[in-house]
Amino acid sequence: MSFRGGHMRGPNEDSNYLERHNDDLVNGLSSKVAALKRVTIAIGDDVREQNRLLNDMDNDFDSSKGLLQSTMRRLGVVSRAGGKNMLCYLILFALFVFFVVYCISR
Repeated sequence: MSFRGGHMRGPNEDSNYLERHNDDLVNGLSSKVAALKRVTIAIGDDVREQNRLLNDMDNDFDSSKGLLQSTMRRLGVVSRAGGKNMLCYLILFALFVFFVVYCISR
């Protein structure tokens, strides 16, 4: 027999104590696994949502790129047709737009 806590225990009491302690540890571990599973599912949902947003942003950038390319093509046609003065006006206009955007973003 072993001596614990001021009284004597038999082999059955020791095995019952160890079994209860083991069951408590298993319950604690299973609750931690369940919490980890919930966190993992939440991370997966967040990743899917962010991928959807990135795909939407990619589509928006593609459409903006197409719009910008067509605008640049038109500006090239206008600059060739209007001569050097028109090109100066375009550059001044672009600088003005950048300055306005800079002032607004500050």
